Amino acid sequence: MKAIVIQTYGGPEGLAVVDLLAPVAAAGQVVVATEAVGVGGVDTVIRSGALAAYGFKEGHIPGSEVAGTVTAVGDGVDASWIGRRVWAFTGTGGGYVEQALAPVEEIVPLPVNLSAVDAVTLGSSGVVAHFGLRHAHFAPGETVLVRGAAGSIGIMAVQLAARGGAAAVAVTTSSAERGEHLRRLGATHVLDRSGDGGEPAPDGYDVIIDVAAGKDMPSFFDRLNPNGRMVAVGAVAGQPPADFGMKIMAAFQKSMSFATFSAHTVTGADRGAVRSEQFAAASRGEVETVVHEVLPLDAAVLAHQKMDAGEVFGRIVLTP
Repeated sequence: MKAIVIQTYGGPEGLAVVDLLAPVAAAGQVVVATEAVGVGGVDTVIRSGALAAYGFKEGHIPGSEVAGTVTAVGDGVDASWIGRRVWAFTGTGGGYVEQALAPVEEIVPLPVNLSAVDAVTLGSSGVVAHFGLRHAHFAPGETVLVRGAAGSIGIMAVQLAARGGAAAVAVTTSSAERGEHLRRLGATHVLDRSGDGGEPAPDGYDVIIDVAAGKDMPSFFDRLNPNGRMVAVGAVAGQPPADFGMKIMAAFQKSMSFATFSAHTVTGADRGAVRSEQFAAASRGEVETVVHEVLPLDAAVLAHQKMDAGEVFGRIVLTP
């Protein structure tokens, strides 16, 4: 089968197409013939080599979510899964392939009228947005800022906050065109990447969902209202400055708080339940999946070039 591996860490050109033996499901696993593979921001971070210290080695297959049809199951897995269309989480890698392995507890059946492309656009990002807002104790009537709203997580956070009754949903993004699209999805205020803009915006926010992190994170923490909560759900712009903790302590008298969130800290059963609900909502047209572009699997280099250039609004999907 075809697979994409990281031959050398660094730029997108370090990705290569290789031929591998088809996988065999071990106990508790399924094999999924992939119809769609989601390209995530973490894939580009891993490819860059920034996470090499965490055990990612050259030869790693990137990608963590696929959708397709179960073709085989391992010992202990109900054979009735064979032939069913599913979304699957492959772990910290192993997704950029024609046939993927996944634990049976990490697959979710797809509604008949939900495409594989839409499934990988929503599957991981929707869960992160949902639980990120919960982690921030978001409540109806509060003001929300989504920083880095052009990616699939930010897009879902905007929609969920708006549907959840936010008094205002401000977003940061890089262009007026993206801003108008985000308004259609529920944003009430569109700001530039610095958090400013040509329109009036809330003076402060009760909740900030930050997908970007990076050197500018402290300036956004300053925008929290008293008792405001900032939750970092990603770090596509890199790590915050080393003195960010001093900024948090300086806000002691305002009872503002900062937290991080990773979907791995939520039980698989809870993640699966939310995914099922969101897939059903998307199939009914209640949640919009935003697909930037669909590319063939062997165009992974181009996909990562677009990601690195900041050109992507929504999700790039690879199709074997």
